[in-house]
Amino acid sequence: SAGEPLYQDVATALIEGLAAGTAPFPTMPKLIGGRYGLSSKEFTPAMITGVYTELAKAKPKNHFTIGIIDDVSHTSLAYDDALDVEPDETVRAVFWGLGSDGTVSANKNSIKIIGEETDNEAQGYFVYDSKKSGARTVSHLRFGPKPIHSTYLIRQANLVAVHQFGFLQRYDVLREAKPGGIFLLNAPFGPDEVWEQLPLPIQKGIIAKKLRFYVIDGYSVAQEVGMGGRINTIMQTCFFGLLNQLLPAAANNGAANRLTSETAIEKIKAAIRKSYGKRGEVVVRKNFAAVDAALTHLYEVQVPATTSSKIQMLPPVPAAAPDFVQQVTAKMIAGEGDALPVSALPVDGTYPTGTTQWEKRNIALEVPVWDPDICIQCGKCVLVCPHAVIRSKVASEADLADAPEGFQSSKARWREMPDLLYTLQVALEDCTGCTLCVEICPAKNKRAVGRKAINMEPQLPLLEEGRKHWAYFEHLPDTPMTPANGQGPQPIELNYNNVKNVQLKQPLFEFSGACAGCGETPYLKLLSQLFGDRAIIANATGCSSIYGGNLPTTPWAQNSAGRGPAWSNSLFEDNAEFGLGMRLAVDKQKAYTHELLARLSEVIGADLRDALLAADQSTTEGIAAQRARVGTLKEKLQGVDTPAAQDLLSLADVLVERSIWIVGGDGWAYDIGYGGLDHVLASGR
Repeated sequence: SAGEPLYQDVATALIEGLAAGTAPFPTMPKLIGGRYGLSSKEFTPAMITGVYTELAKAKPKNHFTIGIIDDVSHTSLAYDDALDVEPDETVRAVFWGLGSDGTVSANKNSIKIIGEETDNEAQGYFVYDSKKSGARTVSHLRFGPKPIHSTYLIRQANLVAVHQFGFLQRYDVLREAKPGGIFLLNAPFGPDEVWEQLPLPIQKGIIAKKLRFYVIDGYSVAQEVGMGGRINTIMQTCFFGLLNQLLPAAANNGAANRLTSETAIEKIKAAIRKSYGKRGEVVVRKNFAAVDAALTHLYEVQVPATTSSKIQMLPPVPAAAPDFVQQVTAKMIAGEGDALPVSALPVDGTYPTGTTQWEKRNIALEVPVWDPDICIQCGKCVLVCPHAVIRSKVASEADLADAPEGFQSSKARWREMPDLLYTLQVALEDCTGCTLCVEICPAKNKRAVGRKAINMEPQLPLLEEGRKHWAYFEHLPDTPMTPANGQGPQPIELNYNNVKNVQLKQPLFEFSGACAGCGETPYLKLLSQLFGDRAIIANATGCSSIYGGNLPTTPWAQNSAGRGPAWSNSLFEDNAEFGLGMRLAVDKQKAYTHELLARLSEVIGADLRDALLAADQSTTEGIAAQRARVGTLKEKLQGVDTPAAQDLLSLADVLVERSIWIVGGDGWAYDIGYGGLDHVLASGR
């Protein structure tokens, strides 16, 4: 293009001024234009410096970009990302938390307390993705005696707090730590043992940057006072306990710029009463107890002079992930998406499906453990699991002959499968710990009060063995098969109109970014089990479109044959019409294929033509038979080089009945999209 609108306006003004003789200079000055903030990139002082450096060149680059790595059009400018221009008197703190652990809310309260109770200016930026809970959150807080105009994230932090110990192996949490700063860690280890539990790169970072290291077992404190997994007020109190080491003294006596621990705790409690007062005095008192206990459980760790850890960082995705996931998706998962060059991104914006399986968020402190001796194999836990982490299969003894140690199974309780074994497995690294499976389980252990066929246990001791079990489970047959005989294993016909049977169907919606205990996703998972290999989904914008189709990973998946739901997202208000359009388009394609079948009868054969047109596709077996016929049709059309044959070849799959779904939430269905929904329902389609 000729440049961005602002560039064109300035260029026009200069040219017209020179032409009219009204310009204050005799010749055209040097003028270049460019774009910043592409793909929501930040615009930092380092980038501004890079632009001025370019402008100082004899022949500066025009129509440049800044903040991206453009290795395709080569428009991007180089800059020194390490440049830090913030004054030393501005205190900067970075907090790593988990969505729903209260870190962001606590930090917002901290900003208010410091801003209102001291003479310091305060600022906060909060970085988190679209996952409503269970995702990484990073809070960037600034405090200082002068107004803060830094409209970008922190590069050099006086304090880095990590509220989730599992982050240490997954993220470079000390990247922003300033030499001589403070590192605050929530860990399930005491001050004498935590050092040996740190990954080697973290130990190196602490030593190299000479960080002061503090640790607290926040979850133990929370459980002691009845707070469950809410550690926000505990970690907030620890922050205020360390704050006076960070805040600069005021010009006179320093009192106006600092808070005593007692004053800070008093203000935290006032904020607690304001936030949780409506929930009752019991909740308020529990939070007060957590605050009072925090500082007595906060310890400084003596940092050794040398490293000793053998623990390494985990890769963002498993080594078995496809190349695209390894090279692109993994960067996004690790929070390094800004470092991706333009050439790494898909040209047409198409991203692979089924990529949530590689994320392995490991956010559950406790996970379900199956007891096969108590289980009645009802399938309710499989059905209700919002993230499809609980799965069941049936397999023969031969299939399980090489099962890893500890892999559990029991005799299948189906009349149709008397000789098979039933196994239930949990994807421990994908579980969110919602406990719905335990709540729904009807099978109680009569020998142990409170125990069921599935029970919550700490995740960490189970993780290594659980990974092996899940990997083995995934390679078992997805379809119930008869034991091997002279003819080989054959599919077992089951009626999937009940929970017990449908639990054996492979879900094609898995490990989404929905909240722990989500009530929507079990329905989408069930939809994918029953119709997923031939489903077309029109999804309204809203919760289901965010956990269902957002980068970096996608929960809609494919089966071993490469079939899965085709999914698309519409505008919020027209999703019903969007889905109706899909229905009409498929119907039109189907009518055209029927016409082509009639025209190509001699090539296809009357028997195959009639079978394709008259196929009963009301059952799973009927769908499978039609797919086989479509496969035969494609083989017959391969060598026919006519327009009609090529059209039929490209449309043949539509002969397998499509299952079209319109998905949306109550905001769409009862409000802005109601008119369209009413129209679609009235259409009778």
